[in-house]
Amino acid sequence: MKYRCYASCAFGIEGVLAAELKKMEFQNVAAQDARVYFDADEQGIAYANVFLRTADRVYMVLKEFEALTFDQLFEEIKSIPFADFLPSDARFPVDANAVQSELMSVSDVQSIAKKAVVRSLQRVYKKERFAEDGNVFHLFVNLYKNKVTVALNTSGAGLNRRGYRLKNVQAPLKETLAAALLGIARWHSREFYDPMCGSGTIAIEAAMQAADMAPGIKRRFDAQSYSNAFHSAFKEAREDAKSRVKKPQMRIYGSDIDAKSIRLAKEHAYNMDVGEWIDFSVRDAVWFSQPPNPAAIITNPPYAVRMGEEKQVEKLYKDLGRVFGKLQDTVIFIICSSDGFEKQYGKKADKRRKLYNGNLKCTYYQYFRKER
Repeated sequence: MKYRCYASCAFGIEGVLAAELKKMEFQNVAAQDARVYFDADEQGIAYANVFLRTADRVYMVLKEFEALTFDQLFEEIKSIPFADFLPSDARFPVDANAVQSELMSVSDVQSIAKKAVVRSLQRVYKKERFAEDGNVFHLFVNLYKNKVTVALNTSGAGLNRRGYRLKNVQAPLKETLAAALLGIARWHSREFYDPMCGSGTIAIEAAMQAADMAPGIKRRFDAQSYSNAFHSAFKEAREDAKSRVKKPQMRIYGSDIDAKSIRLAKEHAYNMDVGEWIDFSVRDAVWFSQPPNPAAIITNPPYAVRMGEEKQVEKLYKDLGRVFGKLQDTVIFIICSSDGFEKQYGKKADKRRKLYNGNLKCTYYQYFRKER
């Protein structure tokens, strides 16, 4: 059966996600703010969850409509035939979000939506109460400019949770954003370096991409328990993902001045089965030397997020400009939140892209030394 679906993502990477979906040959791909729509059957939903690198979650759209009152919201949701896909013992928690809409009370939206789902199910199951002790069908009600989208969250936990990052150091970069940085850079013909790798997220995502390893290969998803058709689809997608993994054709290098971070990065890499393909080392980024082969540097340096850090971070950016400016046949991609980065670095970027690292507005500064 075909469903209208959408994959959510961080603002600024809709185009990267849309390109992923088109490469996977999904139909009717359409990007909007922080989401990309597409059509998919059970197998397509399974493949989207297992293989998409830059999506936050994959949703099945149940209904879209306009609502200006809570009565409208209740009646429209009640009209959805929930019993067609929710068994009588289903657990159906409801999450909600509201932006620039008449109905801005998220708690009220959740409560009314929950009651409407119950009323819809009662039409078929003839129960006064539902035990909700079976499989999870997580519902999401999104209001944006009075347009309501009611959807099933087929992923469950966010797709950034690949299963390898069990511990965090300060200010980690989300895995899906790291994958987007790599996708924008198109670095695959070069060796990869992250000289400020922290807990290793960008380097690990690079190794996974170089090995054609699907990001969802190690985790479970809510939709795999929806039905026998979904269970079979996810089993097939996971087996296909395992068959595609290959040894990368280039080396991946990650380094950081903090030894604790490097120990954690190594642990994360081996958790994801890519540890043997990444060379991690303890090293100050300002001592970075000329790579022997064509290279790409993709990195997320420290931000001045606390009082008193500005001068220290400004000095780091200046040192990076001095060191990276001497490199030959190396393209450089740096994400940071400082509007003054280019001045401190000493060179205007060839291209800039506005992105969000969580709620923090950042710029992705891109420096091309040669054609990639």
